[in-house]
Amino acid sequence: MTRPVTVRSAVIAALAVTLCSSLTYGANAEPGAKAVPRLADGHPDFNGTWENGSGYDFVQPQKGADGSICILGCARPGGGPPAPRGAPPPPDRPVYKPEFAAKVKDLEKRQVETDPVLRCKSPGLPRIGPPDKIVQRPGELAFLYDDVSGSFWRVIPTDGRKHRKDADESYLGDAIGHWEGDTLVVETVNFNEDTWLTDDGAFHTRDLKVTERLTRNGDTMTWVATADDPKVLAEPWKVRPRTMKLTAVELQEPVPCVEQDLSHVVDGTHHDNPR
Repeated sequence: MTRPVTVRSAVIAALAVTLCSSLTYGANAEPGAKAVPRLADGHPDFNGTWENGSGYDFVQPQKGADGSICILGCARPGGGPPAPRGAPPPPDRPVYKPEFAAKVKDLEKRQVETDPVLRCKSPGLPRIGPPDKIVQRPGELAFLYDDVSGSFWRVIPTDGRKHRKDADESYLGDAIGHWEGDTLVVETVNFNEDTWLTDDGAFHTRDLKVTERLTRNGDTMTWVATADDPKVLAEPWKVRPRTMKLTAVELQEPVPCVEQDLSHVVDGTHHDNPR
């Protein structure tokens, strides 16, 4: 995602939740593999802080002698040409119906003007990616996020309840979860239209449904999401899987996301997406 250099990523506010859980360990783990810890109800224990490569981790800015900041195509320390960039992965973008291609292209061209994240709004789903921290107890989980535009949270019931009928449309929608074996499946609906599915103008409608699947394997977890919006997408979009790693590094108190760049934009040009 294109991000102004001075837009500060706000970290998730600390959530004081204490969970006392009896843990059991999977008896069917492969020999030599680290067993998956379980809660007293038998479900895998997802509690913890998970490193997932979100935020600014992919950006490695260099400060020049004149005080300028370089993100892409920077000269090597000591002089010499910029270090070559590796071949980027294939674009991970949804496929739109032909009649909406022009709208996506226009939003992408004017991303600096139109991207809600650059105004400190929630990224929405699935753009926000995997959670940075999970707090779990029998019947529900809380997902906490440290994202470029702020700190966000979701509460996901897993006690069999249905989607709420009285919930207002929102940036992160109305989520319910259930277990398919050891995989947590989260189904989210009732979104507003003020978010993008991913970078570069990938808009959606209120008919969007996002399904996430999280599976723990030892100290790693796989996150896969599928976005389905039959009004505008030619087919459901399965987001490239992400791997999360359990970490002892705790989230920190955030600073506010304050937009300071847009009023100084001279034209609509912007950097290539460094991701």
